[in-house]
Amino acid sequence: MQQSNPQFGLNTPLINVMTAAALKTTRQILRDFGEIGNLQISKKGAMDFVTVTDQRVEKILQEHLARARPDFGFLMEESGEVLNAKSAFRWVIDPLDGTTNFMHAIPYFCVSIAVEKKTAHGSELVAGVIYDPVHDEMFMAEQGKGAFVNQRRLLVSKRDTDFYFVTGTSRRKGQHSVECSRLAEYADGLDAVIRRGGAAALDLAYVAAGRYDAAWFPKLQKWDMAAGIVLVREAGGVVGLPNGTVGDAYESLSIFAGSKIAHDRMMQCHGA
Repeated sequence: MQQSNPQFGLNTPLINVMTAAALKTTRQILRDFGEIGNLQISKKGAMDFVTVTDQRVEKILQEHLARARPDFGFLMEESGEVLNAKSAFRWVIDPLDGTTNFMHAIPYFCVSIAVEKKTAHGSELVAGVIYDPVHDEMFMAEQGKGAFVNQRRLLVSKRDTDFYFVTGTSRRKGQHSVECSRLAEYADGLDAVIRRGGAAALDLAYVAAGRYDAAWFPKLQKWDMAAGIVLVREAGGVVGLPNGTVGDAYESLSIFAGSKIAHDRMMQCHGA
């Protein structure tokens, strides 16, 4: 496993800071993931262990990023918001997206880091990095500079049939049932396969890579989607609301992200 920043396909000062921070978490995450199987006998023990991993990884990221950009603020899953009035920028961090997968020793989880900039009209996302430490895949994108995984340029899927959608829904019975029924209707009309990945940030990275045609989530948090939004946009994809309309997915905390082909076919299928 690489422990130093390799020569990635996108090498800007901001991306270099972000990829270096993500790589610093590798040892901690993989060591803890190697131990998780020993805790499966006790659900509570595994949950507590993953919570500690989340906190440790977030601390590693925060310390590295704060040294590199001391004026940036933070929005983090575990520690919440850290304000800094000196800068219009803040880091948006999910230290371990896919914790349920991690807890069950399923190797589908990631670190997600994004940069958000305050503007006169709200905010915009300017860069994102999603790192899968198990497969050593570093997904990265910066506004206007494209999207990459390691050294390869990313483009969303160009498939016009056999669509493959990914989603995520609440485990609570009945919650988001209307939205889930709508997605099932879309998929049925397109003869599409639906799967649930369990790590929204990594799902969005896979959309940017063309592995999934679209991702559809009725409810997320900002740290779940921030980096993925940048990746999908820079890979030529469409980002909007779950009903397929134009809207601010980041602020609404719900998202459709995918290829324009999948988006247009989905809307045509239902007469929109």
